[in-house]
Amino acid sequence: MSLYRRLRPALFRLDPERAHELALAGLALASRSRLALRALQAIGRGTRDASLRVEAFGLSFPNPVGLAAGLDKDGVAVPALAALGFGSVEVGTVTALPQPGNPKPRLFRLPEDAALVNRMGFNNRGADALAARLREARAAHGGWLPPVGVNVGKSRAAAAEDAPEDYRRALHAVWDVADYLVLNVSSPNTPGLRGLQAAGPLRAVMGAARRVAAERGERPVLVKLAPDLGPEDLVAAARAAEDEGAAGIVATNTTTSRPALRSPQGAEAGGLSGRPLAPLARAALEALAASTSLPVVSVGGVWDARDVADRLAAGATLVQVYTAFVYEGPTLPAELCRGLVAAREAASRAGGSSGAGSPAGGPSGARSGAGAAGGGGGHAAASP
Repeated sequence: MSLYRRLRPALFRLDPERAHELALAGLALASRSRLALRALQAIGRGTRDASLRVEAFGLSFPNPVGLAAGLDKDGVAVPALAALGFGSVEVGTVTALPQPGNPKPRLFRLPEDAALVNRMGFNNRGADALAARLREARAAHGGWLPPVGVNVGKSRAAAAEDAPEDYRRALHAVWDVADYLVLNVSSPNTPGLRGLQAAGPLRAVMGAARRVAAERGERPVLVKLAPDLGPEDLVAAARAAEDEGAAGIVATNTTTSRPALRSPQGAEAGGLSGRPLAPLARAALEALAASTSLPVVSVGGVWDARDVADRLAAGATLVQVYTAFVYEGPTLPAELCRGLVAAREAASRAGGSSGAGSPAGGPSGARSGAGAAGGGGGHAAASP
């Protein structure tokens, strides 16, 4: 059992958001120490095995296991998170304007269900502040960071009809410091946001991204969709995004549905993540893989190496984790990557095909999808 898992009961006695703040503060502090980063890299050993590399959106990912948006909203701990072995780090959600988010309490653990409920409401310090921090991180550590994505959402103060311009402002601020960008139109915690998944509004938001690209140069732009869309609406949104030049789809966000849950905290309003989200996220992946040529980043209920292998075999190009990282701790990226390598080696020895995917370029069933090629090609594995 890892040290984190021994300490988890004590950590879980803290208020969830306070525990999150303390953990992130520690990672932010480690991000400023080369000695600490080397120690974290030792924890993340095995995550840059050559067989794990994935080429997607014109970028090179050292492994397919990324960190989903939401954990590091303001980009304060990117070097430490990268050192732990994530194949990509997605920061945000960030908005054009700084905003405090929804009233507290707004984050809840459901340990009986291996889940979280959050209604954070895009609390962040704004796109300009995030851009400054990412520039600092790249100046100090850019030679070895994996692809860093920036997840962008609508400011709460922006009316629905002003959403394209609001997204444009945020994108313009972070465009040059992001390897890829994600348009978050699916959080359940900002009133009216999910209405932007409809084809017309989504095309308008994608048009704002295209205007920034015309000014600043191409970057891969992905769209993050909700698990609560029906199959037809999900596919329609993905096709609208593809028609407007999206490089991929992130599927999925949290769910407002409540499958059978054991924890009393499951009654809290907000988005549910973790193990109970897995069936919805897996179904969304299957629907998208069958109906669009866009690469899919699968997120929602990914917990162990078998889950990673399953999502890749089902057509995902990359996967992301968030809630599992909260529950399983800093060794999770290495455990997932080592488990995936072991599964592939076992399949190779058996002489057959495996759901874990092919050893060298991408998983069987997955699509690499160069998409809208943009800044940030290969990333070296140099030490910090």
